[in-house]
Parts: sequence; structure tokens; C-alpha cells
Amino acid sequence: MSHTAHIRSHRKPRRSTPKISVRAGVAGGVLSTLAVAGAAGAANAAEPVTQTVELPTLTADLATQVAQSADATQQAAANYELQAERDAAAAKAAKQAKSDLADAKKKAEATKKAEAARRAAAERAASRSAERATLSASASASTSASTSTSTSTATGSAATVIAFVKAQIGDAYVSGGTGPNSWDCSGLVQAAFKQVGVSLPRVSQDQSTAGTQVSLSNLQPGDILYWGGAGSAYHVGVYVGDGMFVGAQNPSTGVVEKPLSYDPPTGAVRVL
Repeated sequence: MSHTAHIRSHRKPRRSTPKISVRAGVAGGVLSTLAVAGAAGAANAAEPVTQTVELPTLTADLATQVAQSADATQQAAANYELQAERDAAAAKAAKQAKSDLADAKKKAEATKKAEAARRAAAERAASRSAERATLSASASASTSASTSTSTSTATGSAATVIAFVKAQIGDAYVSGGTGPNSWDCSGLVQAAFKQVGVSLPRVSQDQSTAGTQVSLSNLQPGDILYWGGAGSAYHVGVYVGDGMFVGAQNPSTGVVEKPLSYDPPTGAVRVL
């Protein structure tokens, strides 16, 4: 017997085949489990891919919503702008209407005033015509009653005044004229009486009160005739006798000699 025969060998005894097979199977199962787990992991890892695929759809919907919102905003802005334009147009129309109404009122007032002025002028003309008719009748009566007086020959200063005014017959009538070739009514009368040293006021209103008031039935040659009220006369002339007077009448006639009936005077004053 060898001296080492009683020493147990340090080598591990071989495993039996069945144990190896079992362990191989276990190892195989573990590997299978790992494979399944790997597959499951792979499947789980694939999920983000699926989500990534869906993102374009979500992005497209969002873009549509944004576009719709932009369209709505643009439409709202357009509506606001349209409303603002309508409001501005309405305000402008209201302002124009107010201006037109004011113009219409002014025109109506002007028309009313013009109509009132026309009526007043017509009434004055009618009144003057009636007054002239009355004065004409009065003058005719006074002329007949004072034939001896009116036909008497003027002498002295009256003759000089009458000669002067008759010498100007045919001269032009010019408002403000004081001679020597054009006159207005009061300018002619003033110049005539200046020939005999009588200083008369310049205008007819003052000349109508410059002397003693006399009735038309008691006229004498050289008396100053006036038309209108005493102190407010609008025309004057000189009585030359025989029912005639000389005066610078108007631009169309100039200085003329006319009968009292042509334009019956209102009154007379005597300064000589």
C-alpha cells in the first residue's frame, strides 16, 4: 500500500452528469428569463417611439387651433375697424347734418328779414304815393287859390336866386355835387342862395328848417320846397313861381324845371 493511499485527494470529485444537466437546465432557464426580460425591456423601450409618432398629430391639431385663433383675432380686428369706420361716418354725417341745419336756419332768417324789408319798403312806397296824391290835390288847390301870388314877378334877391337855378337847368345830377356843372339837390339850393349872401346848411334835412315854415297855399318865388318831414327831408328845390319849381332831381333827369304836380312837395320854408 502506498504511503499516500490513506490521504484523501484534494481534487474535488466529479459531479455526476444528472447534476450537470440540471444545472444546465437551470442556466438555460435563467438565460430564457433574461431573454424574456430583455424582450420586455426592448418592448418597453419601443413605447417612446410610438409616442414620438403621435406627436406630429398633436402638433398639427395645435397648429390648426392656432391658425383658427389667428383667423378669429383677425376677423375681430376687421369687425372693430369696420365698426370704427361706421362710427366715424355716422359722426361725420351728424356733424354735416348739424351744419346744414344751421345754414338752413340762417338762410331762413335772411329770407325772413328780406321779406320783412320788402314789405316795409312796399308800405313806405304806398304811404308815399298816398301822401303825394294828397299833396298833389292840396298843391293844385293852393295853386288855384294863390294864382295872383304865384304868377307875380320875382324881384330883388328872389329874382337872383331864381335866375341862378334856371341857369343850371340841364346840368348833371351827382350825389354830393356842388357845381359848377353837376349838383345834388341841396348843393344847388345852397349855391343859389349864396348868390344873395344867404348861408344855408349843406344838407336837405337842415335846409328844411333853415327859415320860416310856410304853407303850400301861400308860396312865393324863391321859397325853398322840401320833400319828407321838416328836419328829416330827403329832397329840396326852389319855387320859381307860376306853379313851377327847379331842382336837381336824380341822375336820370339832372337839373330840371317841373310843375308842382310832377312831384308835390311836403312843405316849404322862406328865408328871403
